[in-house]
Amino acid sequence: MKRLFVVLAILALATAPALAKELVNTDDQGLALEGYDPVAFHTQQAAVMGDGGITSTFRGATYRFASTEHKELFDTAPEKYVPAYGGFCAMGVAMGQLYPVDIKTWQIVEGRLILNKDRDVREMFDANRDANLARADANWPGLVKAKGK
Repeated sequence: MKRLFVVLAILALATAPALAKELVNTDDQGLALEGYDPVAFHTQQAAVMGDGGITSTFRGATYRFASTEHKELFDTAPEKYVPAYGGFCAMGVAMGQLYPVDIKTWQIVEGRLILNKDRDVREMFDANRDANLARADANWPGLVKAKGK
């Protein structure tokens, strides 16, 4: 009986990552951030279009990079560079919803790439940023569970 329990525990641990749901805002081809380089937001403080020949895949989404150096940075620590809330509108997530984003609304907040639906929504988000971040952080796991793949 003890051996059966150990075998079941090992199987559960081995399959847990495969069963984890992902929720990333991508186009029909799985491209994230509309092809913009996720590293450039952090290193160049700019929205820079990535090169279709320099890509990495993370959590089922494809990211493009403006340089091989950016790809290497991403590959070393993807969690540092991927957008918060799977690249969905942060204000929407704070309200328990998933909305598309306008890349022009990007900002780095507490080291995280944050996007919003449009400039007006970003202003709403920023008006009470700490509370909206807390709500979005609290809502995100439930959205992933309910709508993730």
